[in-house]
Amino acid sequence: MKKLRIVCVGKASKPFCREGCDEYLKRLKGFYDVSVVEIPEQPTMRKECDEILRRLGEKQCVLMDIGGESISSENLAKLVTSEHERCDELTFVIGGAEGVDERVRKVAKRRISFGSVTYPHQIARLLLLEQLYRAATIIKGIPYHK
Repeated sequence: MKKLRIVCVGKASKPFCREGCDEYLKRLKGFYDVSVVEIPEQPTMRKECDEILRRLGEKQCVLMDIGGESISSENLAKLVTSEHERCDELTFVIGGAEGVDERVRKVAKRRISFGSVTYPHQIARLLLLEQLYRAATIIKGIPYHK
């Protein structure tokens, strides 16, 4: 089974975010082996990025970045499909409140954005999980995406 991994700073501590994330993780498990790696918030962005890079190892990632390419649900589905043709695991990274530094941007194969507005990292995680589920249904031709 293909893998999706989300490396993110902070916990989904707000009940509505936690419940929403849990729901989409449950739905995604029918399509992928999904895991979420939570990195504790640190006093500095540099320390958070040190931990992100440690968790990534030598792997590339897709960085969720306000300065990244705006992507449609259909194009996210294409991205997931094309990356899974090359390897079994696709990793997405969501930085903390201050974002990420250039070291993390350099290891990102792609940088994508859900628009030019800023979301709290908990909501960004929920949005990413929902969009990954939507992408999975697009890929499988299941009527969720409209």
